[in-house]
Amino acid sequence: MQSTFQDNIEQYETQISSLNKQLKHVSSLRLLVFVGSLVLLLILANARSAALVMITLAVGVIAFGLVLNRYNLLVRTKNRLTFLKQINEREVLIQQRKLNGIDSGAEFLNADHAYADDLDIFGQHSLFQILNRTTTEPGKMQLASWLMRPAEPDLILERQKAAAELATKIDWRQEFQAAGMPFLNPKSSYLLLIKWIEAPANLLPQRRRYLISAIVLGLVATLAGALGIRHLFLFLFLNEPFSIVLILPIIVSLIVNRQVIKRMRANTERTLNDLQYCVPMLAASESLISLIESASLDSELLQKWQSVFRIKEYSAESEILRLRKTLEAFQQRGSRQMIGKNDFYGIFNSIWLLDIYFILTTELWKARNGSKLKEWSTAIGNFEAISSLAGFTYANPEFVLPSIAEDNYRIRFEGLGHPLLKQHQRICNDFELVEKGSVVIITGSNMAGKSTFLRTVGCNLGLAMIGGPCCALSGQISPVQLFTSMRTQDNLEEGISSFYAELKRIEMLLKLIASGQPVFFLLDEMFKGTNSDDRYKGGVSLIRQLSALNAFGMISTHDLQLAKVASQHLPVRNYSFNSELLDEKIIFNYKLTEGFCTDFNASALMKKSGIEILEEGIWMQSPLTPDNFI
Repeated sequence: MQSTFQDNIEQYETQISSLNKQLKHVSSLRLLVFVGSLVLLLILANARSAALVMITLAVGVIAFGLVLNRYNLLVRTKNRLTFLKQINEREVLIQQRKLNGIDSGAEFLNADHAYADDLDIFGQHSLFQILNRTTTEPGKMQLASWLMRPAEPDLILERQKAAAELATKIDWRQEFQAAGMPFLNPKSSYLLLIKWIEAPANLLPQRRRYLISAIVLGLVATLAGALGIRHLFLFLFLNEPFSIVLILPIIVSLIVNRQVIKRMRANTERTLNDLQYCVPMLAASESLISLIESASLDSELLQKWQSVFRIKEYSAESEILRLRKTLEAFQQRGSRQMIGKNDFYGIFNSIWLLDIYFILTTELWKARNGSKLKEWSTAIGNFEAISSLAGFTYANPEFVLPSIAEDNYRIRFEGLGHPLLKQHQRICNDFELVEKGSVVIITGSNMAGKSTFLRTVGCNLGLAMIGGPCCALSGQISPVQLFTSMRTQDNLEEGISSFYAELKRIEMLLKLIASGQPVFFLLDEMFKGTNSDDRYKGGVSLIRQLSALNAFGMISTHDLQLAKVASQHLPVRNYSFNSELLDEKIIFNYKLTEGFCTDFNASALMKKSGIEILEEGIWMQSPLTPDNFI
């Protein structure tokens, strides 16, 4: 699949190179038209031919406009191709699992979440990095929400169908992604827009009063200004006497208007200034909605989301365009200036009170569309999230969509691998766990792969429960609540030891099970922070308790005695990861094996680190001498 993305990159590079040449030619032509028109105008002006000057000016303006439009079209095309090239370059990096610099979704990290922190859902080298193909804040938030909340069985199947349909539409998906890329905004833009939507209107409740005031004061200022200009013209060119009385009306009118603007803007300027930052996001929404509306879709879920924009005699794209044009009309093109900072706007605003019309226009838009904006944002977010799943599916054709079991407490995978590992690095294993109360204990030496396998099962289960494909040859799952306890650490700020942190996680697990939902748990190195006796007692007690509840799951440990004690008293299944020592090198095969671990390597690893290991049977002897060491 990497070759497909590489071919696309080469194709876009060729097209961009061709466009660069065209841009140089058009840029030269633009300069030629401008200079040629200017020279011709000067020649004709000296010839005192007014008609020819006007004709030349008109032709020059039209020609320059046509060339400029052509130039802008080429720039937009080049930008689009550049974004498409970047999308495919990013896909290649994801294929190679070179994830540095790719959005990690770190803002969604939550140590108290049931599984996200332990399974690398977010953060560096995470599932979010290989899944995410969103460009808008609603899309990013929606994808993160899916990853943190398992879906119901019916919704899982609907998402699978929708993602499978979009997976084949690579051109549409990449155009959809590229449409949002020029307008990537900080999170505040979307939140500011929602804040404005939810805020009460300032002028709209008394719009008649404000409109009448704006019209009357504007007409008065216009008439006063016209009289003042006429008087000034007569004074300057016809030598009529100057009278301050005739200038006074415009001065008074402008003072009154400025006071009205000052009083009114105190309540609205902050919100209006915030809206200026939303223009790029609105432009992105237009492009995305246009692509959604024009798409031919078969999936019921996709059609449902698409219908949000397809309301009879009502166009979401047109409404967003109207708001964007309103905002752009009151700011300098291409900048994010505050209302009133544009000098020309400031002059006309003082005469005609443009702020009133502007604010009323935006508030009327909000009254008409405010309730729909969240629906549009949610629908765009849904399309971006499902497009991310589709892109992930397309980029990993060796992955499989798991079937959904009709009964609870069933997880089965054949050829299961970790999705964050490169394909040639994966060691795949078969795994199956069925029935309520089932517990698997995995023993193994240090670095043999116990924790990685727990994460392998957890990550793939997380993918399956959002409707995504799993890194396996085949799979079947029952939707469950997933819970992990793997990375418990000391917290000096809260005065919590790693052992107490683990107990808090176990308490969360028991409360989750008590809610009545089927729970699949993954516990790594259980009770590692306490002594052997308490670890055995607590471990066996917890396993016994879990096997009697609405739960099933996996526990890893390098403590063979704990596994043996549990097996003697409880119906658990034992698996292991083993290693072997060859020519003083520890060899790991990372293959899951039935039964207890038979090879432990801690002593060998310590010896390789320079620790002088005591010979067997010497430990309790005293005094110790150098001859007692291996």
